Amino acid sequence: MAQTDTLLRYRPWRGVPRGPLAASAALARASLKLLVRRRLMWGLFALALLVFFFFFYAQYLVVWITNQLATETVRFAGVPVSARNLTRFLDRLALNGTAHTFGNFVWFQGYVLVIVLALAGSVLVGNDFAHGSLPFYLSKPIGRWHYVLGKCLAVGALINLLTTLPALALWVEAGLLYDWQTYYLDNLHLLAGIFGYGLTLTVSLSLLVIATAVWLRRTAPLVMVWMGLFVLLPMLSGWLVDATKYEEWRLIDLWNNLYLCGLACLSADHASVRPQPQPAYWQAWLATAAVAVACVAYLRRRIQAVEVVL
Repeated sequence: MAQTDTLLRYRPWRGVPRGPLAASAALARASLKLLVRRRLMWGLFALALLVFFFFFYAQYLVVWITNQLATETVRFAGVPVSARNLTRFLDRLALNGTAHTFGNFVWFQGYVLVIVLALAGSVLVGNDFAHGSLPFYLSKPIGRWHYVLGKCLAVGALINLLTTLPALALWVEAGLLYDWQTYYLDNLHLLAGIFGYGLTLTVSLSLLVIATAVWLRRTAPLVMVWMGLFVLLPMLSGWLVDATKYEEWRLIDLWNNLYLCGLACLSADHASVRPQPQPAYWQAWLATAAVAVACVAYLRRRIQAVEVVL
């Protein structure tokens, strides 16, 4: 009985008290642990690695062909292929360590990133609303925006894991393949651009993930909406541009806007952006900022409507 009485007594907190920002970090850690337990996420991570390895080895292949086999014929799967034609095909991806190398990588990585974020939104935020967990979080000494910040940190970690970190690895590889003494010094703006691109994706997409997850909550409708945003809208914008010849119609394509913002961070020439025509960089920034502001306004209205019983 004495041992039971000891266990039932009040035991004061002996740790170091921290502010609400530490609670946001704890929410982010718990959210990431919840995601890594799902096997589907590991399969999507493996698919994202395939995209990275394609760019990683293709960048090396371009240098190898250019330096040693520029006038010869190579064989792939027993089929002779002109090295010059193969280099021309790979050049479309700009695998030469320039701004378009990293822009194209993030563009293609986005197909996997969209699926990851759609599933992550339903797991991290949708379930909190569907199962009534949000009032429990808000009953603690943290504010509503600290909850949003914690979830955005978790989503941002996924975004940077799939885009920024692999892009940094490609930048390091490009320096090793070319003259590293001049490449790294002459392309520090690309390094800063990669971080700027990652920050742009983190802020805009994390807010969009949280907002759509609060709105829809469940996985199936969330995936359908995200496929509409990042698959149907690009197709629609392309048709409208071809029909009207007004490049401003591309502004309804959020992923293209983020791509333009990323190329602006990487200091890429606007005339070199494909496909043409494209809206100006400032228009893409304005459209992206408008989406972020709309998400913040929606989250403010929905989260403040949650009743908390202390």
